[in-house]
Amino acid sequence: MPGVTTQYPQSALSLTSGGHRRSTSIYPFQRNARRDYLRAVNVNLGIWNKLTGVVVFLCFIAVILLIGVWYLPLIQRNERMRRYLLGLDEQIQKQEETSKQLRGAIDALRYDPKAVERLARERFGYAKPGETVVRFGDPQNNR
Repeated sequence: MPGVTTQYPQSALSLTSGGHRRSTSIYPFQRNARRDYLRAVNVNLGIWNKLTGVVVFLCFIAVILLIGVWYLPLIQRNERMRRYLLGLDEQIQKQEETSKQLRGAIDALRYDPKAVERLARERFGYAKPGETVVRFGDPQNNR
């Protein structure tokens, strides 16, 4: 047809006021057509969709169980080591308590003359001049 000219946009991209390019559709019905096509392609397969979902779920459970079985020995070893460490911590506390008591006894014997005198009287049966030592023994030993 002479005199009728058809103008098509040269580009599907246009500039916005900020200078950025944005996509403009040449044909506004393209989006609706694509959506309608995707709806038409979605086929209901009945039981196969459900079976596929069940298989995916079972595969997920199998992977979780596999990871659990794989890490179970490591978890048990960690529990044994924690119990062992707790036992060692208890032994350390007992030894520190004993050490504290022994240091106290050493300091008392080193700096307190009354403690030395008491120890000599109790263990070795020493007495001051003019004192009488009385010993009480077990009733079983006296028989």
